[in-house]
Amino acid sequence: MKISSSLLTLGAVLVVAGAANLAFANGTHEGGHEHGGHEHADGEHQAIGQPGVASAVKRTIAVTMSDDMRFTPSNFSVKRGETVRFVIKNVGQVKHEFVLGTEAELKEHYEMMKKFPTMEHSDPSMVTVAPGKTEEIVWNFSRAGRVEIGCLQPGHFDAGMRGAVSVLGGKK
Repeated sequence: MKISSSLLTLGAVLVVAGAANLAFANGTHEGGHEHGGHEHADGEHQAIGQPGVASAVKRTIAVTMSDDMRFTPSNFSVKRGETVRFVIKNVGQVKHEFVLGTEAELKEHYEMMKKFPTMEHSDPSMVTVAPGKTEEIVWNFSRAGRVEIGCLQPGHFDAGMRGAVSVLGGKK
């Protein structure tokens, strides 16, 4: 039985597309993806801390996101070991995000978001906030250093929608 090379090529493309779809849309809701939340066996969050427990919150930081592609405020200082509640309000007319990560993680994730702009997030270190809505992140900054913040909606990060958390204190 003879099979044309174009049919084989089409089959290969469908298999690769299906695998990519599973890899990028594996989440808890349609079009979403998940980084595993609390189940980071490889220590993905270790560089930036870990999800915090609400009862350990000592400070709440209010952040607004606007269509001028800015977080207000955009830079924060916390102490190593501090658990902070970020209350993030979108005062704009378009969807925005507040994502904590290393510079490399944010850049890599941003490139993925450009390819799959309808992705939704399911991870304790990030929230997507609809216009006029407010979301929260409770985070424990367990390591001294710098944690980046960014909005990874296509075009937003490049337009300057980013900030940073300076985690003060000795290395842990």
